[in-house]
Amino acid sequence: MYNQDKTLTCRDCGQEFTFTASEQEFFAEKGFTNEPTRCLDCRKARKNSNGGRPSNGGQREMFDATCAECGKQTQVPFQPKGDRPVYCSDCFSKQR
Repeated sequence: MYNQDKTLTCRDCGQEFTFTASEQEFFAEKGFTNEPTRCLDCRKARKNSNGGRPSNGGQREMFDATCAECGKQTQVPFQPKGDRPVYCSDCFSKQR
């Protein structure tokens, strides 16, 4: 099946944009089922504004933990639950 370019209307700015055949192929390969609803400029603007979500200055919430290998205090970007070992960055690198 060969795709053809489609003209779509951006839901943010109302301008028409082209959803090219190659973009449609890419979407299909990635398993995306919906067509884009925003033009490239509005997609970029939305991405740069963090998708309308509140920003925390680009900082991840970090949690204190003790490395299961060396016992050193460290911080990790997830809440340790205790059911799996947590490693400091040095020991984690050795594990890989």
